[in-house]
Amino acid sequence: MRLDKFLKVSRLIKRRTVANEVSDTGRVLINGNPAKPAKQVKENDIITIEYANRTVKAKILKVPTGNVSVQEAPALYELLN
Repeated sequence: MRLDKFLKVSRLIKRRTVANEVSDTGRVLINGNPAKPAKQVKENDIITIEYANRTVKAKILKVPTGNVSVQEAPALYELLN
């Protein structure tokens, strides 16, 4: 699954267009490397999102095949500190 779609489906970022913009500016890293929106994600990848005032780090536990309900979204990743 594409990075931008995973960020949207997992609710780490609310809209796919925002996920595209954030990754285009280099503020999304996969395993420590800057990632473009089309980068394929897989299980056990570490995603780092750099917001203006905080940084969120998450480990991908499951990559869904389609859309996911709001209740199921948190089970796709584990937040790291």
